[in-house]
Amino acid sequence: MKIKMMVAGLVFVSAGMSGAAYADCVLHYERTACKGKEAESFKKCDGKATCDKSVKEATSREACATAALKACDNDRPDITRYKKITADLDGKALVGGFDATGKKDVAGINFCAADRPDMNKCQ
Repeated sequence: MKIKMMVAGLVFVSAGMSGAAYADCVLHYERTACKGKEAESFKKCDGKATCDKSVKEATSREACATAALKACDNDRPDITRYKKITADLDGKALVGGFDATGKKDVAGINFCAADRPDMNKCQ
């Protein structure tokens, strides 16, 4: 009985915490496909070149930025030529350090560099 009450108390506390103000990290994906590979490249965004994905575990600026940098990884360089990844935390854009084309820009909101070894490798 005592254990059930403790578990119920933990569930209640956890449920109460879920209503607390947690940061909302949203990654914005924009893919550029290799020629003729659009359908396959855009598959991860339900057939579209752009989509948004929430990262619930990224509750700080640092965690959200880290998730955005990780999202730049291109494991299909023969399908996706380039990915532009931007991130918002609680509706405010984070600085990624690159412009829309991947060139260095200290105020740029894109996290993906154009000169990454896994980008721009279409055959």
